[in-house]
Amino acid sequence: MPTYERSPEFIRFYAGLSVDQKRQFREAVAKFVADLAGGGGFRAGLRVKGVKGSPGMYEMTWARDGRAVFSYGAPIREHEPHIVWHAVDTHDVLP
Repeated sequence: MPTYERSPEFIRFYAGLSVDQKRQFREAVAKFVADLAGGGGFRAGLRVKGVKGSPGMYEMTWARDGRAVFSYGAPIREHEPHIVWHAVDTHDVLP
């Protein structure tokens, strides 16, 4: 099972989401985690891709107008990915 941490910025962004947006994000994260555990890459619907101009940073689409930014951190458990969540908001979260 992948491990994760949340940056202070992520926590601030998440607090500003509506109840429905938080639900949508959690549902997308469940798919994200299942895909990580499966080891076969991410499903197309999550639209995981690198952030232009920010090496090592990735974005995930979690709703029609929702985006989250993450990176891979140093593993905490052997052979398990560690995700660092940096931001979560509407598509305006990235310039």
